[in-house]
Amino acid sequence: MLQNTGKLAGCTLFITGASRGIGKAIALKAARDGANIVIAAKTTEPHPKLPGTIYTAAQEVEAAGGKALACVVDIRDEQQIEDAVQKAVDKFGGIDILVNNASAISLTGTLETPLKKVDLMLGINLRGTYLTSKLVIPHLLKSRSPHILNLSPPLNLNPVWFKNHTAYTMAKYGMSMCVLGMAEEFRGQIAVNALWPKTAIQTAAMDMLGGEGISKQCRTSDIMADAAYAVLTRPKDYTGHFLIDEDILKEQGVQDFDQYAVQPGHPLLPDFFLDEAPENLVGQMEQHGATPAFKPPSSSSARPSSSGGPIEGTFTAIRGVLSEDVVKSTQGIYQFDLSGEHEGLWFLDLKSGSGRAGQGQSPVKADVVMTMDSGDFSKMFAGKLKPTLAFMSGKLRIKGDMTLALRLEKLMSRMNKAKL
Repeated sequence: MLQNTGKLAGCTLFITGASRGIGKAIALKAARDGANIVIAAKTTEPHPKLPGTIYTAAQEVEAAGGKALACVVDIRDEQQIEDAVQKAVDKFGGIDILVNNASAISLTGTLETPLKKVDLMLGINLRGTYLTSKLVIPHLLKSRSPHILNLSPPLNLNPVWFKNHTAYTMAKYGMSMCVLGMAEEFRGQIAVNALWPKTAIQTAAMDMLGGEGISKQCRTSDIMADAAYAVLTRPKDYTGHFLIDEDILKEQGVQDFDQYAVQPGHPLLPDFFLDEAPENLVGQMEQHGATPAFKPPSSSSARPSSSGGPIEGTFTAIRGVLSEDVVKSTQGIYQFDLSGEHEGLWFLDLKSGSGRAGQGQSPVKADVVMTMDSGDFSKMFAGKLKPTLAFMSGKLRIKGDMTLALRLEKLMSRMNKAKL
C-alpha cells in the first residue's frame, strides 16, 4: 500500500458518493492524514443490498483520524449541493479538493434503455459532476492546493465502447469532458484530472452487475484510494491528465499489485474503455491458468452444425439442473444466437414453471439475446469462461437486461457442481 505522508492534514475534501465503495475508500485514505471529509451522498438509511450510509461512513472517517461532515446530497439537486458546500465552508473554513465519484450505470442498448435511466445517468454522471464542480470551484480558487478529481475514463472513441451501452458511455464520457475543459479553463489555478482503474474494482455495484464469483476477478478499492492520494498530493500545476490507477502507483514506486487483489494470483478482469492488445491480455491470463475469452479467432471457416453435437450436449446438461428454485432466482428468458462451427438458435426459459430449454426461436419473447461463437458458448457453460469477461472483451454481445445475463453464472455454477 502507498504510505500516507501527512500532506492532506487539515485539507477539506468534498467527495460525492462517499458512503461506500471507491468514494469511501478515498475518504478513509485522506482521513489517515487528518483531513476533513465532506461525505456528500444520498443514503441515510441502510439499503437491503448496498452497505453503508453517510453516517456510518462519517464514523469510519473519524475513527481513521479525520473529521467528518455527513451531508444528504443528490447531485442532481442544485439546492442540496449548495447547502452542503455552505455547511462545509462554515465548519471547515473552505474546500481544497473535490472528488466527483458519484455515478450511475445501465449497460443496456439504445432500444432497451428507458428514458428514465438515460436521464438518471446524464443527470448524475454529466450534469451532477458539472454542477458540483461549478458550485465548489469558487472555494477551490481560494485554496493553496486545489484539486478536482473525476473518477472517469480516458476519452476512447473506439466504437466498441459505444455500441452496447451508448447512453452510459455518453454519460461517463461527460465526466471526462469536464476534465478536458476545466483543466484548460483553470490551468495554473486548479489541478483537474481524471482517474480510472485498470481492472474491475470490487464494490457493491460490481457485485450486483457481475453476480456470484465476480469478486475474485477484481482488485479492492484500496488501489483507487492510493492512486487518488498520489494525485491529490501533487501541486496544482499537475493538471489535465487522464490517469490509470496502476500507472500512477508505478510512478510512486509501488511494485507489488497482488496486495490489491481480492484473490492474489487470480486473473483480473480488465475495466471498460481501455484498449489493451488482445495478445498481451491472453498471455497475462494464461500465465495464471485462465482460459481467455479474447483469443484471436480461428482462421478455419465456419460450418453449419447439425442439431446434435456439443451444443445439444450442453443443453442436455442445462435441462438436468433446471428446477423451480433456479427459475425463481433468475426470472429471465434467454435467446442464444450462436455462430461458428455449431451455429444456430437456442432458448432457455427461466421464468415459468420448472424452466425449459431447447433449439430454435424462444416461444415467448426473450428478455435477453446473447450473441457469441458456439465454441465460447460451450466454454461459458463449462465454467471456463465468465460471462462478464466474455462481454467486456467483446466476445459476447448482449441485447437486453445485462443483470439478467450475468445471473446465468449461478446456473453454470450449479451445472459444474453436478459434474463433480
